[in-house]
Amino acid sequence: MVSTEDEFMSICLNLTSEEAMLGGCNYSSEYENGELLEKVVSRVVPIFFGFIGIVGLVGNALVVLVVAANPGMRSTTNLLIINLAVADLLFVIFCVPFTATDYVMPRWPFGDWWCKVVQYFIVVTAHASVYTLVLMSLDRFMAVVHPIASMSIRTEKNALLAIACIWVVILTTAIPVGICHGEREYSYFHRNHSSCVFLEEQGYSKLGFQMSFFLSSYVIPLALISVLYMCMLTRLWKSAPGGRVSAESRRGRKKVTRMVVVVVVVFAVCWCPIQIILLVKALDKYNITYFTVTAQIVSHVLAYMNSCVNPVLYAFLSENFRSPSGR
Repeated sequence: MVSTEDEFMSICLNLTSEEAMLGGCNYSSEYENGELLEKVVSRVVPIFFGFIGIVGLVGNALVVLVVAANPGMRSTTNLLIINLAVADLLFVIFCVPFTATDYVMPRWPFGDWWCKVVQYFIVVTAHASVYTLVLMSLDRFMAVVHPIASMSIRTEKNALLAIACIWVVILTTAIPVGICHGEREYSYFHRNHSSCVFLEEQGYSKLGFQMSFFLSSYVIPLALISVLYMCMLTRLWKSAPGGRVSAESRRGRKKVTRMVVVVVVVFAVCWCPIQIILLVKALDKYNITYFTVTAQIVSHVLAYMNSCVNPVLYAFLSENFRSPSGR
């Protein structure tokens, strides 16, 4: 067992993505009033996470039920929306309650095996969410740029096949995440603590892991989405006006595309701060201060909020979700 306060500070300074997503340490250190900060964090943060958990569970469950209960809403876009809601539900289930627990309790109470499971599903659901957004953007690209030719491609069967493919790939490629995480015990001011952390001492590269997470879950998918929309928007907004049916169809495509754009932008904004903080930590450029602790907590809350905000966006931006009556 590690037995120095310096090791505890090292753990705090070097949290990787999933450790940070789970809180990863209690912030009472040598700093003046550190104990007060820890008490405030342990009481305030679970309230925010509890709110996010409840809203995320109810909101995303309603999205799934609304689409499933209305045959008129069965479309490729709405199937992808269901998949995004399922990914967000799993993220809320496997991330939020354990984050709150880790902030409140000095020990990881769920054991080494469940630590690996939680870390694995955090990475899986985060990737499933963003690559569902890639599929939604690709669907919009085909609907706008090739509206006729893509009709035989944009089918429910192909949408389900694409969804299955991304889940199989993500579930398979994320297996190493569980292997390189585990429960670590340490002593902090003569008290026994434990955390669910990245096992760098076993030879795994923390920087390599965080860089791959940053690229695969943020940079690459958002770059793909950006390329699709740059190719699409000129065609969407500058296309020559047609007849009445064509104009109505064009307006419908614009509304759906606008909704997808907003969902993507909200995702990028919500996840940007925590991605930057995690990258800075992996580069060992992070210093623990009241400001950085506050920034990390706010970044956690912002990232978690993304899994409960999408149903609200659908309600405001989609007439189908306000009054389900077809595609």
